[in-house]
Amino acid sequence: MKKFDNVTILDHPLINHKIAILRSVDTHTKDFREIVEEITTLMTYEAFKDVPTREVEVVTPLEKCAQRMVAENCVAVVPVLRAGLGMVSGVHTLFPTAKVGHIGMYRDEQTLQPQEYYCKLPDGIEKMRTVVLDPMLATGGSAAAAIAQLKKRGCKDIRQMSIIAAPEGVEKLATAHPDVKIYVAVLDRCLNENGYILPGLGDAGDRLFGTK
Repeated sequence: MKKFDNVTILDHPLINHKIAILRSVDTHTKDFREIVEEITTLMTYEAFKDVPTREVEVVTPLEKCAQRMVAENCVAVVPVLRAGLGMVSGVHTLFPTAKVGHIGMYRDEQTLQPQEYYCKLPDGIEKMRTVVLDPMLATGGSAAAAIAQLKKRGCKDIRQMSIIAAPEGVEKLATAHPDVKIYVAVLDRCLNENGYILPGLGDAGDRLFGTK
């Protein structure tokens, strides 16, 4: 795959260990959901390392000191429905006050193009760092369309977080939105003829919510 300056692949032993469990057909819904949250928390540490901060004065048992804290109302997460919902709690573990918006996309059966069917965003999101959550970045179509919709609503500081991605999806998203930083836990081999990531882990939404 071509190298893109806006793409970060998190090749970390702890994440790889947890992804091995996610991939297994023997991992049931409860464990699957918990591990998705754990991986998201680990990814959040990296993706938010340059989050906006403010300086405050803290009184320690010995003296006063200046300290940096995360700025208030500076982060919003937007899960792409429905699988992205499984990543929200992982972000909230580190950023419990992060605002949450939702965006729903579906693929038109005739044009095969993603279409928005739902969008509810926090007030003032255009002033926040907005992080799009979607555990699987397959073709990249839905993610690119979701980010385009956010830009139409005034969002400028946008990130994308996905747990597993196909090279095809990364290339499409990175090319469509070169200003968006993309964070992926692991890059898989390819897509199959049905648009599923190989080796992948199946349908993340079904496995998160027990619908299959």
